Amino acid sequence: MTSSRIIKLSVRIERWPIAGAFTISRGAKTEAATVVAEVSSGGLTGRGECVPYPRYGETPEATLAILKPMRDLLRRGLDRQALQDAMPAGAARNALDCALWDLEAKSKGQRVWDLIGRPAPRPCTTAYTISLGTPEAMAAATAKAAHRPLLKIKLGGDGDGERIAAVRKAAPESELIVDANEAWTADNLEQNLAACAAAGVTLVEQPLPAGKDEALARIRRPLAVCADESVHDRASLAGLRERYDAVNIKLDKTGGLTEALAMADAAGALGFELMIGCMVATSLAMAPAMLLAQQARYVDLDGPLLLARDRENGLRYDGSLVYPPEAALWG
Repeated sequence: MTSSRIIKLSVRIERWPIAGAFTISRGAKTEAATVVAEVSSGGLTGRGECVPYPRYGETPEATLAILKPMRDLLRRGLDRQALQDAMPAGAARNALDCALWDLEAKSKGQRVWDLIGRPAPRPCTTAYTISLGTPEAMAAATAKAAHRPLLKIKLGGDGDGERIAAVRKAAPESELIVDANEAWTADNLEQNLAACAAAGVTLVEQPLPAGKDEALARIRRPLAVCADESVHDRASLAGLRERYDAVNIKLDKTGGLTEALAMADAAGALGFELMIGCMVATSLAMAPAMLLAQQARYVDLDGPLLLARDRENGLRYDGSLVYPPEAALWG
């Protein structure tokens, strides 16, 4: 099925400074490099934003190179459904998919949730991320955020037991979830999980490297374990149920809202708990994920809170409570 409208596409790289630095097991960065796609037709413009991720072999420049050839296909009538087969899952398709959703909503004078027949999204509580560092540095950062109900703690391997104990002491009332970003090994897996359980952590995200996570099926997991790098779209759900209790759905992995909505339904049907995550980016990248946040046990959409500034008409954050996007932003 194709559209009779002629759609024009423009793409660009944007760079947004991070407040301080964002550090995980793979390193630190001081800016978020995003790619914005804009699709225009009939005087209306839809926007989408993605974050190319080096872990998946993506760069901003390569993402532009992938998107630019789509101009001819869009002029010839490519629509959002056909896009799913025309491009592989990943950051580039995410930006274009979300831009087409935004344009469709504007063209029909409706919000995106009305188009898909879902209730309007409600405000929800998002996690707030504490970057990887020494136990002392992480405790100090945690103390400043201890008023937040949900904290996401970045861990990185050796010394993680001391880190999570220090974090818990600094935030005795907050719910804690942990992201190891593939930094643990089969040898320290049980020890680190036990340390997290002792600290009252409720979820550990991607403790082992993707493709090397077989050990998760062989042990008794003392708390929920969530797949991130091990899961991308519906096709990657197969075989994960014995290893993971939850899956982290990110639009940059699924290749946009279209696949993410279908993946959330499929994952729920398989018995997975849902986490809705993000890369460090502006509110434009978070906005479509708010539709998925409504059915998620864990919401991690704090990207704009980690930036030195957000874009105009950004999402409204009241502490850790994030509100649905206004039409001026997206959808």
